This record gives sequence, C-alpha cells and structure tokens, in this order.
Amino acid sequence: MTEFEDKTIAVENGLKLNARFYHGGVKAPVLCLHGLTRNASDFEQLAPKIAATGRDVVALTFRGRGRSDYDPDYLNYHPLTYRDDVLSVMDALDLPESVFVGTSLGGITTMLVNDAARERVKAAIINDVGPELAPEGIARIAGYAGKTKTDVSDLEEAAAEIRAVNGVAFPDADDDFWRAFARRTFRENADGSWTLAYDPNIGKALTEVGPAPDLWAPFESLKNKPTLIIRGGISDLLSPEIIAKMRAVHPNFDYAEIPSVGHAPMLTEPAALSAIESFLTKID
Repeated sequence: MTEFEDKTIAVENGLKLNARFYHGGVKAPVLCLHGLTRNASDFEQLAPKIAATGRDVVALTFRGRGRSDYDPDYLNYHPLTYRDDVLSVMDALDLPESVFVGTSLGGITTMLVNDAARERVKAAIINDVGPELAPEGIARIAGYAGKTKTDVSDLEEAAAEIRAVNGVAFPDADDDFWRAFARRTFRENADGSWTLAYDPNIGKALTEVGPAPDLWAPFESLKNKPTLIIRGGISDLLSPEIIAKMRAVHPNFDYAEIPSVGHAPMLTEPAALSAIESFLTKID
C-alpha cells in the first residue's frame, strides 16, 4: 500500500482534524471526503491509485471520527460545520481548488462547499448520494448511527457487528471484506480489544438536527462543472427516481452504476474504478 503522510490541521473551536496526504504529482489535487460514520481509511485503496495517475490526494477525516478530535458539542456534527472545516483545511494545506470525491455525507459536503465557494471545487465525484435522500435509506442509517456496540472483544466480533449493519449493502462480500471494513470502523486497543472509531453522539445529532439543509440549490451549483455521479445498483439512499430528478437540473453529469452493491460503493469495485479513472483523464 502506498505510504501516506499524516497531517494535523486546526479548525474552528480549537479542534484538530487528521488528513492523510498521498504524494502524486502536479495535476489538480483530489480531496476525498468519507461517509457519516466513516473516516479517511475508507480511501486507503483508492487514494494510491489516484496518486499514481499524477495527483496529490488528501483524505480528510471529519471531526468526531478516526484520528480527528471529537467535538464536545454534538450539535456541531452537521454538514454546514463540515463544509467550513473543509474550507479551513484547504486553506491550511494551500489547496486553492481540488477535485472532490465525496461518499454519502462527503458528497453532501461537496455540494455545500461548491455552493459557498465555487472557485474551490474543480470537479466533483459524488458517491451514492443526491440532493434528495430516499426515506428508507435515511431510516436505516438513523437506525444504526451511534447505536453500534462501542467495545468488542476482538476483530471477529467487530466484523460481525459491521456485517449486521451493512450486510444488506454488500450481499456478495466475503469474510475478508468484513474484517477490512471492521479495521476501518474500529480501532485496536493495547489489550487486543477493539473500540468504535467514531463518536456515538453523531447519531444523536442526526436525530436532533437532521441530515442536511436543502440541497437542490447546492447540487444545481455544480451544473457547469465536470461531475460524476456513482450509484450503488441496490442503493436504498439514492434511487433511480432521484437520479432522474438530478438529470433535470444537471443534464450533463457522468454516471456509473455499481451492480450488486448498496449504500455506499467502496469505489474500489471495477466499475467504480473504471468510471473514476476515465473521468479524471478529462481533468487537468
């Protein structure tokens, strides 16, 4: 696996965020943003592949996850806060603009960043989320966010926990897949036990504050920029009906559907990698 450099960036409220920096080259850099309960390790396979094409890649971990600080005020776990954090990180890393890769919450944040500061987003790859969220997907996510067992005895128990929550999205995945997924969702303790690598209060914030502000205007703000929408073929969050509505306001986006995968594709599936690689060839 390609080596990365860990960077720590201070943002509002005195919190420090972790970012993984992959050195790649001189083409427009790529900024990867993960989903609701995830972290930068979700891009540990994708980021080196993108870097190998001649681009620096930054995989950011939002507040409350992974190696980033947890926020003592859980009401700050909100897309508008993440938007501001992303802009602060871009300033700190001297990134005037980037190609954004956003999965789920990361895709929502991408739309909001572009709406607020269009000069910062050169192009967008949005993974399995749109400006409207299917209610069945929201209900499922609200049902597990912050409710997964916090501490488990070993990696196998962690993998079983993750599989119980996400099995519907990856019906064909094998045991190795679930162990890898668990390693990205839990952290190992000195005694060999594992602890969940996100703040359970994220679930509380989702329930009390809601997932996002209205996103149709932020999505429409992307219509004159290169955009790739990726959808899991069995996604319960981004439906074909929502895709059709998105086409009405942004008719020129590229599109890829990943068969037999739900919310959200890992972006290492052959169809996803092919779409991303093809899309990036069009971006300087």
